[in-house]
Amino acid sequence: MSLLVVGLSHRTAPVGVLERAALTGDVPTRLLHDAAATATVAEAALLNTCNRIELYADVDKFHAGVAELSLLLAHHSGVDLEELTSHLYVHYEDRAVHHLFSVACGLDSMVVGEGQILGQLRDALARAQEEHTAGRDLNELFQQALRVGKRAHSETGIDKAGQSLVTFGLEQIAAGAGAIAGKRALVVGAGSMSSLAAATLLRSGVSELLIANRTPERAERLVANLGGGNARTVDLAKVPEALADVDLVISCTGAAGVVIRVEDVASAVAARTGDTPLAFLDLAMPRDVDHAVHELPGALLVDLESLSHAHAATPGAGDVDAVSGIVADEVAAFGAAQRAARIAPTVVALRAMASEVVLAELGRLDSRLPDLDERSRAEITQTVRRVVDKLLHAPTVRVKQLAAEPGGASYADALRELFDLDPAAVHAVSGPPVGAQGAAQVGPQANGPQVNGPQAPRPQTPGQARPANGSLTGEAAR
Repeated sequence: MSLLVVGLSHRTAPVGVLERAALTGDVPTRLLHDAAATATVAEAALLNTCNRIELYADVDKFHAGVAELSLLLAHHSGVDLEELTSHLYVHYEDRAVHHLFSVACGLDSMVVGEGQILGQLRDALARAQEEHTAGRDLNELFQQALRVGKRAHSETGIDKAGQSLVTFGLEQIAAGAGAIAGKRALVVGAGSMSSLAAATLLRSGVSELLIANRTPERAERLVANLGGGNARTVDLAKVPEALADVDLVISCTGAAGVVIRVEDVASAVAARTGDTPLAFLDLAMPRDVDHAVHELPGALLVDLESLSHAHAATPGAGDVDAVSGIVADEVAAFGAAQRAARIAPTVVALRAMASEVVLAELGRLDSRLPDLDERSRAEITQTVRRVVDKLLHAPTVRVKQLAAEPGGASYADALRELFDLDPAAVHAVSGPPVGAQGAAQVGPQANGPQVNGPQAPRPQTPGQARPANGSLTGEAAR
């Protein structure tokens, strides 16, 4: 597997770009299918969250893969390719695995150490499996990433120090609008993030909790899962009226446009009494709450952009270092296992050829010595097989060890050449690649994403060569 990651996140793109690039509705599924249908891609998966969009693909060509995935991201996001690629990053092979494992551990999150990313990775894999764009290789990779993430949270303090965006956001709300306990709250949306928000609000001691959602049944199901109590549903169309009766609103829907308008917030603020601002926590991408609410007296808006600026509360350096060490160890182990697995079919084919030679020679012996008794024949057969096994043992064990090291793939080629192995026989042992297949016209080279990979080839832009080593994003990559 030659893993390629092309994406953008809160680390490389401003919230405004992330908002315009947000994939909603059936767009993620269409992007996934289009990626898997390209000639360079064998398997594909998409990690699509409120602050990152990443395409993971098993590719056979680096340059074509970068170009094709960049074009697809631009096409489906609606952001111009030239603008988008200034914010894109590219990771390749071992560096791509390192990036995924770091993401799984929460090291690349807006709030370092948060555990929600594990569920998002699990959803990304499930979607790719359901759409038949992920096969054996990506399934194994994502499953290992999930295991690495769980290990990091169980073996280090990053699990205790890490916060969810909801918790971090509520801390910012409390700093500007007072304690959460005793407030009347409204949650708009009923997805996983909204469910977490509702549960967190109840644990924080809100006096009343309203749930509004485009599909009333989902809102009712969420209330039931929360155990009822002081939680109840409200019609989504009545949210503008409900704003005047609450103190805090958390919104996280998949809507393509604004859900809460500044005019409705202004009316609600005018109807309120007291000095405490009407607080909004907007965790949606694209945003649910009109950005103009930031300028509205009597209202407090905390959104992903302000959370990004406020991101100072991170786990201790010791925990981050410990998790980084886990990631490095796991990447090395995964790479060694992958490289060793690549040579296994060659070793199996070699032993199969040796077995055929033994059988042929024993058959020739039978024809020359037809009167040989069974006991003698069995002894000769055992001796011949033992000699062949001993001759093959040391080189096959050693070649597996060498293949597990970086650059070890060449040893499989050498073994095939030395023993004149039939490539078809090796292919029959390894089997056909698992994953979606297809063909598409490969477009022009993407012009400027950050490239990060071991000896990664250098993508070319018209009239300009781009360095592959180091980390280049934005204007620095031009």
